[in-house]
Amino acid sequence: MPTALTPDQMKTKIRSHFDDFVNNRKAEVIRSNMTPEFLDHDGPGGEPTGVEGDEQMMRAMYALFPDLRITIDEMIAERDRVVCRNRWHGTNTKTGRKIEFHGFVEWRFEGDRIAERWATVTSPTEVD
Repeated sequence: MPTALTPDQMKTKIRSHFDDFVNNRKAEVIRSNMTPEFLDHDGPGGEPTGVEGDEQMMRAMYALFPDLRITIDEMIAERDRVVCRNRWHGTNTKTGRKIEFHGFVEWRFEGDRIAERWATVTSPTEVD
């Protein structure tokens, strides 16, 4: 099913998803933001997964990086897609070190929900 959302509406939904899912530590929002058949082509460990796998991954990230935050640096939307460039940062509970990594994410919408995700992420680096 195609989306009737405008590019700006899709960008607003992605911003809200990242705020809730990462910054506000509400992993359960993935169940209402994604379609039931949601496919994350680049899930945990680079393996495809769905809603459940991504929710479990984020809960593990919350435990490892309790101050985890994401900042969206740029977003581009067209047709049924949104691409964003973002930065993740947090403090590793095992090492006490602050880390940062960067990524590009492409999201595809069906209706008013996210149906697919592709991502490329850099390896974490230590920051001051």
